Amino acid sequence: MRKLGVGVVGVGEMGRRHAENLRRLVPEARLVGIADFSVERARQVAEELEIENSYPSLEAMLERKDLDAVLIATPDKFHASNVIAAAGAGKDILCEKPLALNLGDARAALAAVAKSGRRLQVGFMRRYDPAYASAMKRIESSEIGVPVIFKSIGRDQFGPPIGAYHANLNGMLFYASTVHDFDLARWMMQDEVTRVSSFATVAIRPEVAQFGDIVAGVVNLEYQRGAIGNVESYAQSVYGYDVRTEVVGSLGSILIGSLQKHSAVFLTGTGGARVLSDHFLSRFADAYLAEVRDFVHNILHELPLRVSGEDGLKALEITVAAEESYSQGKSIDVAMAGAKAAS
Repeated sequence: MRKLGVGVVGVGEMGRRHAENLRRLVPEARLVGIADFSVERARQVAEELEIENSYPSLEAMLERKDLDAVLIATPDKFHASNVIAAAGAGKDILCEKPLALNLGDARAALAAVAKSGRRLQVGFMRRYDPAYASAMKRIESSEIGVPVIFKSIGRDQFGPPIGAYHANLNGMLFYASTVHDFDLARWMMQDEVTRVSSFATVAIRPEVAQFGDIVAGVVNLEYQRGAIGNVESYAQSVYGYDVRTEVVGSLGSILIGSLQKHSAVFLTGTGGARVLSDHFLSRFADAYLAEVRDFVHNILHELPLRVSGEDGLKALEITVAAEESYSQGKSIDVAMAGAKAAS
């Protein structure tokens, strides 16, 4: 059986998990290299996973002849440039979200991929979560009728240490977290977000304001076909990691997630509720594994990728609009997002 040679660049917490999955749990893949700006960290992870090759940079790893694809898990700031480098070397790419921290870089990355003839998937792993996937099948089969309202909550237990803000390597909360919800907002509603209104606070941690970040944010959404939505993000809920989503339709509602972390509930006009999926051990562990397995399989067999670079760009457009709405104190049309920066 042919195996896809994959290298991982960036082996912090997320990249390490991807590397572990590729090494041990993806039969169609062969982990051929690990790269990280920290030479010691790259070497250590390579030793732990019993592979020979570690590199101080993506560029060094790209020289390998047996490297077919690159998984990018570096800090947000480097995503677009790494996509461009990997595409230029003729590699297929799975890039963690967000695709970039501005629309100009995102579009440049997509242009580089198109020019190379290779393929790019963006890491919106929630689409692979068993509960979200089950709920989406119900939505697609019209069991809740026409989607009318989208609601999503994303709360991290602890906010980043202040040193993470000083490093300036990742985007603000909307880019680091809410972009997942913005992707779900498009995917689950089967419609495009056209306008956003954002509200945010730093009340319990005012020091993060100097870095252009927030502690909590609420973004109201308007859709092309008339639906509405609301997304809440919170960087330090303290009580735990809490991700929940609801899609309300003309015939019923689907709720994904709970404080027990493993349920999706289906409600109809006939009453009652039933669990759709409850078989993952931790919130998105299964989703991350399924995502990588699917990417590897689809690249090997030349099948369509489930989450495209265009999906990454569309979610980023909403994210940029949300940031501009917050900073300017007014509603922003998504189509106009980033216009001032581009000019």
